[in-house]
Amino acid sequence: MRLRGKVCLITGAGSGFGEGMARRFAEEGAKIVVADINDEGGQRVACEIGAAATFIHADVSKDVDVGNMVEHATKTFGKLDVVVNNAGYTHRNGPMTDVTEAEFDRIFSVNVKGIFLAAKHAVPVFRANGSGVFLNIASTAGVRPPPNLTWYNASKGAAIVATKSMAIELASSNIRVCALNPSVGDTGMLHLFMGEDTVEKRDAFTSMVPLGRLCMPTDIANAALFLCSDEAEFLTGVCLDVDGGRCI
Repeated sequence: MRLRGKVCLITGAGSGFGEGMARRFAEEGAKIVVADINDEGGQRVACEIGAAATFIHADVSKDVDVGNMVEHATKTFGKLDVVVNNAGYTHRNGPMTDVTEAEFDRIFSVNVKGIFLAAKHAVPVFRANGSGVFLNIASTAGVRPPPNLTWYNASKGAAIVATKSMAIELASSNIRVCALNPSVGDTGMLHLFMGEDTVEKRDAFTSMVPLGRLCMPTDIANAALFLCSDEAEFLTGVCLDVDGGRCI
């Protein structure tokens, strides 16, 4: 039980990578706060995990929602050990000038501001505990940006730099900060990354991955489990590519 006794808050945990992490962490003994803007998905995941999980509605771009989810974790389970900033948003694959201002604002509000707000509310809790872990789910798009996803790429580049800067600033408080960089995954946003979900598009995307497949929630869950566990206690500022070799 690699997370026995840990309380883990995971945003965007009602589907995709977030759901995979919530289930894997629970299997390893963690108490899970499932936070999601999608009530149906979040409630489903929490219910299926059982007594070790609780759901709270949260839009990570809103200060009051992020404050509430951190408070919900401490009130429900008595403490908070890990925050996984997984909730994400993207525009559809296409020319950068076709992206609307509203889409741009939403991308940065979720993918970047969400990390800022999580730090604002969780850092005081971690400092009071004497330790804590942030795990930011960034993307290979911030390392090796593909065309036609420019503003999404930029937001994930910001998440990677934020991870490293947070790690330096918070190390003296025994707070670790790491990131995972998934390649394109088989999740609910796949059709947006590809422009359209067709066999031909999937083949084109998988052809760029040396291991020959899309990233799966289990891939992210297993990598996240290690980085959030005490086995990784000397790792901070790490931005790990989980990409089947795409960024080599």
